[in-house]
Amino acid sequence: MKKLIYIALPILLLSSCDLDRFPLDAIAPENFYGSREELATATNKFYSLFPKAEELYGETSDIIIPTSLTDEVLGIRTVPTSGGGWSWTALSEINTYLTYSAQCKDESARKEYDALAHFFRAYFYFNKVKRFGEVPWFDHPLSSTDGLLYKARTDRNTLMANILADIDDAIQNLPATKSVYKVNKWTALALKSRIFLFEGVYRKYHGIAGYETYLQQAVDASQTFIDTAPYSIYATGSEPYLNLFASESAIDSEVILALNHKISLNIIHNRNQYFLTAGTKPGMNKKIVDSYLMNDGSRFTDNPNYKTLGYYDEMQNRDPRLAQTIVTPGYKRIGSSEVLSPDFSSTTTGYQIIKGLEGKDADGWHKSDNDISLFRTAEVYLNFAEAKAELGTLTQNDLDKSITKIRARVGMPALNMAQANANPDPYLMSSETGYPNVNGTNKGVILEIRRERTIELFDEGFRYDDLMRWKEGKTFEKQFKGMYVPALDPVKNFVVLDLNGNGVNDSKDVCIYSGNTAPNAATYPELAGVNVFLKLNDNLSLENGAAGGNVIVHDIRTKARSWNENRDYLYPIPQDQITLYGGVLTQNPNW
Repeated sequence: MKKLIYIALPILLLSSCDLDRFPLDAIAPENFYGSREELATATNKFYSLFPKAEELYGETSDIIIPTSLTDEVLGIRTVPTSGGGWSWTALSEINTYLTYSAQCKDESARKEYDALAHFFRAYFYFNKVKRFGEVPWFDHPLSSTDGLLYKARTDRNTLMANILADIDDAIQNLPATKSVYKVNKWTALALKSRIFLFEGVYRKYHGIAGYETYLQQAVDASQTFIDTAPYSIYATGSEPYLNLFASESAIDSEVILALNHKISLNIIHNRNQYFLTAGTKPGMNKKIVDSYLMNDGSRFTDNPNYKTLGYYDEMQNRDPRLAQTIVTPGYKRIGSSEVLSPDFSSTTTGYQIIKGLEGKDADGWHKSDNDISLFRTAEVYLNFAEAKAELGTLTQNDLDKSITKIRARVGMPALNMAQANANPDPYLMSSETGYPNVNGTNKGVILEIRRERTIELFDEGFRYDDLMRWKEGKTFEKQFKGMYVPALDPVKNFVVLDLNGNGVNDSKDVCIYSGNTAPNAATYPELAGVNVFLKLNDNLSLENGAAGGNVIVHDIRTKARSWNENRDYLYPIPQDQITLYGGVLTQNPNW
């Protein structure tokens, strides 16, 4: 039996309360890290760096609108006294592992698990750069007396070079065997693709030199993945997009890495409960609904009447992913034959989200246990196309081996690069509904790739980062909307939404009324089949009140939101760290 020696282990946490002694009930590092099993145990904790399920399906930004908005979207962030994401505990653990792993004489084990540590250090610093911009780089554990403990920020170019070295080591030395719950070579390639797409596009739209180098790194990583990885776009069954996310176990033909959930082990999440019950009431924003193409590839928003189409009509003949993401006419839950309409008690906008929902057995608190994707093939394909488009090197052949395959999953036609660039979509160019910062000869195809990314990766945790790198934070100031509702009858003071389009008022429909008392069938026989009554300005608000218009959520006419272009793309550094650093660490601009 190995002798336990209790010593103080230097741990870098960069916080006055985080500098701590090595736990007295743990094995000292000098007596650990001696075998493959011990390296596996030591690195297993690094997986906690990945987001929890609710952080992914609970995303908001401008695409999903819940009852409560985040401080980022509201524009009310302030400089925190402490915390604020400035935590370095995980980095300390990674660097401690890399310091002591040389004690293992099994070279193949050491290479593999060192590569895993390098993967997570790259992932850790990627998240720090996204949040704070330039941060100090540390590659070894520091003690509370180390002279480097409070060093200045490392410049962005050096940070990215170090991240590149780490992720390249991971790609070279991690196993190539598919393993949906363990980081492998292909996960590392996917992460490299993600990191350098972000960095390249962020630099391009924020005016930081050198964006081409990083976009090329994203292209190269994505290209290698496309050419050599044992993954493809899952396209089995009549609703492959829906089933990819609803599947209890991650479908590893497309999913590279997933969060493992199993109710028998009490490893669960609450996706069904989140989207199906009253409370947060998340709903898809109207501008996203409108961005889905028709199923023949034409633009829904080219219809001159698209703004005033009722729910049933607007849902006809659209990109099939729309009906596999939100409730549309004829929707049936998995394992049920009952046809359902949107439940306004569970959605702010009327566009009720069903992506990733399991059957009724998973309803309720702590009942969902389907796996949640962290990295999947479609993202890498999207990264590839966007990086090449932003570089100006995209070809139709590139689109055909990336975007076309994603669209083909649901029977959508290919994206034609020449047509997209010849006729950019005015809806996607608009400052109200699109991306006004896009310019250049590839403007049209870049907009189309952004459309594709928004739709394909909806509710997977990507949107906020995408808006940051595209420099589109001003979108948070725009009005969030829901379904279009015709004017209420001025005499009867109500209108019925024919949600199933059968021309008959029935239990699938909704009556919206004004006044203190809901209308009833005794007075209005045409309401005999209607069960759902929503009071105007109580259960929902309309753009023009009783005169109708879109459902309005978080009305900016009464409470405006703000986004500071010169400040808000980075988070503030907590004040206690500014103080602890003694002026070496400066605050982010304009905070």
